[in-house]
Amino acid sequence: MSGAQARLSQVKDILTFNKIATTIPFDPDCTKFPSRKDVPRRADAPRDAAWVWGEDDQLGRINLLTPTRVKAASAEIKTGETISLNLPLTEPGTPCFHRETFKHEIKDLAEGKAFDDLYTLNTQSGTQWDGFRHVSNLATGTFYNNTHAADIIGPEANLKDSVHHWNGHGGLVGRGVLLDYRAYADKKGVQYDSFIDHRIPYEELYLCGKDQGIDIRPQAQGGDIKIGDILFIRSGFVVKYHEVKSSEEWAKVALRPHAIGPDDQQRWAGVAQEEKMLDWLHDCYFAAVAGDSPSFEAWPSNREYYLHEYLLAMWGCPIGEMLDLEKLAKRCHETNRWTFFVTSAPNNVPGGVSTHANATAIL
Repeated sequence: MSGAQARLSQVKDILTFNKIATTIPFDPDCTKFPSRKDVPRRADAPRDAAWVWGEDDQLGRINLLTPTRVKAASAEIKTGETISLNLPLTEPGTPCFHRETFKHEIKDLAEGKAFDDLYTLNTQSGTQWDGFRHVSNLATGTFYNNTHAADIIGPEANLKDSVHHWNGHGGLVGRGVLLDYRAYADKKGVQYDSFIDHRIPYEELYLCGKDQGIDIRPQAQGGDIKIGDILFIRSGFVVKYHEVKSSEEWAKVALRPHAIGPDDQQRWAGVAQEEKMLDWLHDCYFAAVAGDSPSFEAWPSNREYYLHEYLLAMWGCPIGEMLDLEKLAKRCHETNRWTFFVTSAPNNVPGGVSTHANATAIL
């Protein structure tokens, strides 16, 4: 940007009452945030990290869900129709990535006159939010905002990056945006299997949005994505899962060998690892991103990094996985509305790594 252009931009910001985030810690109420390449860096942060909310921050981009933005998002409620975005806790029957199977017991308290429930589960076996303790920047072993393994397990364990902080913020509540890539791909004759590592590049998501009448660029670049939006991408995993004919057939898919790296046989469709995707996910300033697949990003990565590293450890952006977007997508197509109010109540578990989504869309 030339000096004249920079001055013109400054004048425009003054006239439009823009509040610009320039120095750490950022104020969540700012109306303009820097692009990925222009984010100020902290000396204790890995390369490309955007630890911008203060050294004691536990919320990451959930900070963007301010009262002002939540109130504005409530204008998305037109009919009051509510749609659950959660699979049953019993699905998938055999969890992906060799995780533990959900178990439900009923405890008889008074000889058939009163009962309790007993659950045994891995919070990441079904519809979930990955918390900031889930994946580190693998090169350094550093989790979001300079948290380390010793903060999570062992004699010095504490509550840094715990998901219960999200609950203390009031959960994830704001404006949701759905991109139905599965429907777009079907419409355009793009055939792929959700149970293999089909990669959805930014350009395809852009065209998907355009087909829906949405410009998926951030508002700062002239698009429709607002700061603090919660992104949902339907890639077709849930519908494919329900087409599997038997639990044995599904188990063969779910129990494929798992090991971090390109030889991982756990393979799932999702968004591509690429620079354009990184720039888009960062510069939109989503409060959280989510999809219906077990990994959100295409798995395994075909690059030297995973998007999980950037979203969770580098930016503090929650990742939702295996959300049931089927009914929501159907209603969005019927009404030609792709934005909605969404609320998600994380589990209030001090020290928690991840959490059920407990998510509801309100149209």
